[in-house]
Amino acid sequence: MTNSSLPRTSTYTQRVEFGDCDPAGIVWFPHFFRWIDAASRHFFISCGVPSWQETTTTLGVIGTPLVDTQAQFTKTATYGDVLVITTSITEWRNKSFVQDHRIHRGEDAIMSCQEVRIFAGVKKDSPSSIYAMPIAPSIRSLCE
Repeated sequence: MTNSSLPRTSTYTQRVEFGDCDPAGIVWFPHFFRWIDAASRHFFISCGVPSWQETTTTLGVIGTPLVDTQAQFTKTATYGDVLVITTSITEWRNKSFVQDHRIHRGEDAIMSCQEVRIFAGVKKDSPSSIYAMPIAPSIRSLCE
C-alpha cells in the first residue's frame, strides 16, 4: 500500500572524484549544485517526462531553469565518497514548483537544498528571451 500524500521521489547517485575537491580534500560547494541540477533532470526522467528536446517541440517547454535556491550544508564530503541525492517536488504552483533535494553519504546527511524552478518557454519574436509558462498537466500528472 502506498501513501498518496507522500511526494514522488527519485534517487541519483554521484561518486566524488579527486578533481571535485579543493586542496583540503573537501568538495568545492558549486559541485553540489551541479549534481543537484543533474538530479533535478533525473527526477523528470524517472517520472517518464520526455527529453527537453522533445518537450520543446510538443509543449514548448525548453527546460526547468532555477529561479531561487536555499541550501544547508551539515557535513563535508571528499573524494571516494558515494553520495545519494533524493529528490521530490514538494509544491506545485501555476508556473513554478519547489523541488527538495537531500544528499546523504550512507546514514550521514551532507546537504539539504530547496529550489524554485520554472517551466520555461522561448519567446518566438525573441529567441534569446525565455518566460515562465503554465505547468503542462501532462507533465504534472506524470510527476505526482
